[in-house]
Amino acid sequence: MKKTLALVLAAIMLLSVLSSCKSSADETPTVDPAETEQTTTEETTAPEEETPEEEPQPSQEELDQAAADEVAAMIDAIYVQERTDDTDAQCEAAKAAWDALTDAQKELVEGEEADPDYFGRDTGDASKDDSRNQDDIGENELLVVSFGTSFNDSRVKDIKGIEDALQAAYPDWSVRRAFTAQIIINHVQARDGEKIDNMQQALDRAVANGVKNLVVQPTHLMHGAEYDEMMEMIDEYKDKFESVAVAEPLLGEVGADAAVINADKEAVAKAITAAAVADSGFESVDAAKEAGTAFVFMGHGTAHVAKVTYSQMQAQMQQLGYENVFIGTVEGEPEETSCESVIEAVKAAGYTNVVLRPLMVVAGDHANNDMAGADDDSWLSQFQASGDFASVECQIAGLGEIEDIQQRYIEHTKAAIDSLNG
Repeated sequence: MKKTLALVLAAIMLLSVLSSCKSSADETPTVDPAETEQTTTEETTAPEEETPEEEPQPSQEELDQAAADEVAAMIDAIYVQERTDDTDAQCEAAKAAWDALTDAQKELVEGEEADPDYFGRDTGDASKDDSRNQDDIGENELLVVSFGTSFNDSRVKDIKGIEDALQAAYPDWSVRRAFTAQIIINHVQARDGEKIDNMQQALDRAVANGVKNLVVQPTHLMHGAEYDEMMEMIDEYKDKFESVAVAEPLLGEVGADAAVINADKEAVAKAITAAAVADSGFESVDAAKEAGTAFVFMGHGTAHVAKVTYSQMQAQMQQLGYENVFIGTVEGEPEETSCESVIEAVKAAGYTNVVLRPLMVVAGDHANNDMAGADDDSWLSQFQASGDFASVECQIAGLGEIEDIQQRYIEHTKAAIDSLNG
């Protein structure tokens, strides 16, 4: 009986449990499969991040131009007429930057003054020159002051030629050099590593060397603007020496008008004409005239009152009977010396062959570019373009290499030295 009752109770308890489980199962909410998929997708898919736009990379052409522009800016920075404490470093940096360029990049260099020729043009061997800035020179100094040139060959032939002649003529005097064009000084230093003193540096060096007697020989043609600036600088240093004398420039004193000539102008007119005639293969200026050949000497020109000097040189040529010799100027001052005016004068005189030659101490930039250059505005191009002449030739030679011109400077220096002795 008890066993049967136990079995019944057990059965009742089992039924109760089963009923409870079923109730729980019925209460479980039904889930939409689509909702489950959406939820799963939202939970597992990370939000998309915005991909940053890549900055465009410069092309090789742009990189090349940027490198060239940097060098151009460095050249423009030293193409100035003022020396500073930074000049030496700037010159060195500009050359190093140029050397780092490729050949293609060098061709792209262009600035206000910069171009590939600044470093790239071959103007001769600078090692043949002598900057003449040595110290420990004794009590007597002969300072030769020139405008200067960055054309190495011309600097050696013309400026050094004059300096060497003066040193040979006056061995008791130490010949030293100064340039008045800082632009040229910087160019030569940056390109060739040759350091040339400007006026202030040269005079300071003379003081430091204990120079007592100073003679200054300018290689300038005339008493123009460059000569005036030189004199102002010398005046600031006169009290630092026991004696100072300044020699005459090549063409001597400037006369009052175009008709005034002197012994200097006569000697120079004869010397330069003889050189031009000889280089052309003629026996004389008259022989050249007979052959229909005219000689045109191209000077610089100036707005200074000394511009009358060019007119005086033309008058001197006429007085000597050199009817086939003409004087012109790059700047066209005086007006009758402009290229257009000279072309008309040569044409009117009936000459069909023309020889162009610089009336400048050095055959530098003006001679090579303004006179003999390939550009349309060069004198060579203008004479050819006129169509009035059968031949137009150029002689690239400065006055400084002519021995008779060197002798003229020697005579001027002698007069200055003699003035110190009373």
